[in-house]
Amino acid sequence: MAAMASDDEAASELLESEDEGESGAESFLMEDELAYDEGLDPAEDYDDQQDGHTEPCTSREEDANHSAYCEEDGSSLTVTRGHKRKRSPHSTAKSWKTENDPDICPPPNRFVPARPPGHQLNSNNKHMPLDLFKLFLSNEAISTLCENTNKQAAKNIEKGKKYSWTDLDVPEFLNYVGLTFFFSLVKLDNICDYWKKNTIFSVPFPADVMSQDRYRVISWNIHMSDPEEDVENDRQKGTPQYDHLFRLNPLMDTIKHACNTFYHPRQKLLIDERTIVRKNHAGMIQKGAAKPNKLGFKLFVLSDSSNGYILDFAVYTGKSRFESGTGLAYDSVMTLIKSAHLGSGYNLFLDSFYTSPKLFKDLLSLNVGACGTYRDNRRGCPTTHSNALTKKDPKGTLRWIREPPVVYVKWKDFCEVSICSTVHQAFSGHTVERRVKSEDGKSTVGSIPCPTPVMEYNKYMGGADMLEQLTQSYSVHHKTSRWYRVLFLHFLEIAATNSFLLHKELCREKHEEPMTHRAFLEELTAQLCGVTVAVPPTKGPSGHLPVPISNQPDASKRASYGRRTCVQCRLIKKEYQSTPWKCRECDVALCLIADRNCFEAWHE
Repeated sequence: MAAMASDDEAASELLESEDEGESGAESFLMEDELAYDEGLDPAEDYDDQQDGHTEPCTSREEDANHSAYCEEDGSSLTVTRGHKRKRSPHSTAKSWKTENDPDICPPPNRFVPARPPGHQLNSNNKHMPLDLFKLFLSNEAISTLCENTNKQAAKNIEKGKKYSWTDLDVPEFLNYVGLTFFFSLVKLDNICDYWKKNTIFSVPFPADVMSQDRYRVISWNIHMSDPEEDVENDRQKGTPQYDHLFRLNPLMDTIKHACNTFYHPRQKLLIDERTIVRKNHAGMIQKGAAKPNKLGFKLFVLSDSSNGYILDFAVYTGKSRFESGTGLAYDSVMTLIKSAHLGSGYNLFLDSFYTSPKLFKDLLSLNVGACGTYRDNRRGCPTTHSNALTKKDPKGTLRWIREPPVVYVKWKDFCEVSICSTVHQAFSGHTVERRVKSEDGKSTVGSIPCPTPVMEYNKYMGGADMLEQLTQSYSVHHKTSRWYRVLFLHFLEIAATNSFLLHKELCREKHEEPMTHRAFLEELTAQLCGVTVAVPPTKGPSGHLPVPISNQPDASKRASYGRRTCVQCRLIKKEYQSTPWKCRECDVALCLIADRNCFEAWHE
């Protein structure tokens, strides 16, 4: 490609102009929003430092492992920092109860899904990886993206960017996406390393698809929204009409619609927070004090616990987007739970950032049960200390209080675990294996009681780990100068991950063995690039071919005229056999008949 700037100059030029005047480029971390960044919700959390109380082991660090079990380090964690409030004695409970006190299990919700759970595809059709991927990125959506990218490139060139540009079309865009997935499967330090030549570490495939310059210039100009409409939206900054996600909406809305259309979840759902990490600071960046190395975009994700399929997601854009007064945690859950689309009778599993009595009661009014870890300093949770769990209690000790419709349970594992539920009994006889100290002081493995909500929480929150493993194993993320391109790459990951999960659902229905995640991505990459995964065999040398020794025009003389002694017969067999054939490259006479193939033997 002609007139391309050098790599360093081009990168420097882009970074200097990064996000100038673009929607979303400003920081949304205002001073009163730092609590959200630390995994807190000022609308729900009190400050327990006023009364000397600290919450044990139910912080965001524990929930990141999606387990109600704590690390055996003996430490207690305080989850509130600032935002001081006085705790109001909301709870009417007199005393905590033990496992010996009977608890009545709530009647199960009647599960009435809006559609049959599972994939919503025609099983009789054959669905290749590319077919499934195009459910989320249709040709129509790609055409719109190509059109907007071409407009953005023209705009950049008009502003003085020094690179040549030819319009991007659908086939080339698919090649571009295929290379992006290829980079996630074949890891190298820098993008330019994939086009390195004349070394033993060279990777030949990317250069066969497109040049390095072309790939990079497409990456610089990828644009999901209409650049002309971006200008109009940017003029509305500071007003309620301003849309922080305007540059994402065209592709994001398409993928979210596809996620809901082609799959319906089973009964167990979960909502989890995901942080898309990037190196360069830009808009909507969350920088947590508890996670000082994490810089990225915060997403709230609704998924099916049985397989990790992403049903819906919301991008956090700042406190101003949640002005109902009930808090970010409450609003983010109620935004994702759409009873009209899902149906009723679902059970939702959450971590402590989202859990609150008000949320659980309002979900139950929609016939949606909920279970999740909670924080002692959350508004409406029991405050009584009568018969409460203490640090000296042995492992397996549990306490519970039922304030209909919610049961609150505290359990002593390696440290204290707090969990509540509207669908479970406090204790139904379950036990878990733990290392405990015997009376003589020796450590042995024994069974200890385990509350039912803890068992169920650990069982179904595993879907979040499954989803994270799928998206992180072969992540397509790489350094980019524009904030919205980070999320563009994440949208590709969502489309590929959900495509793979649909593939597994289809195979399970047909009792077939599904591809592994890597094999699926390899096949998808090959189909996007218009090739096959298997490399065709290398052709042999074309010069070594049998040709007549004498080009006789008379057909009756071709078998007898110009014959010469076969070299192979003379040297190996010590025989003198004449033949009308020779090797064109070697120029030696060789036999070539049904029972004597000296041509093959000579070249071996």
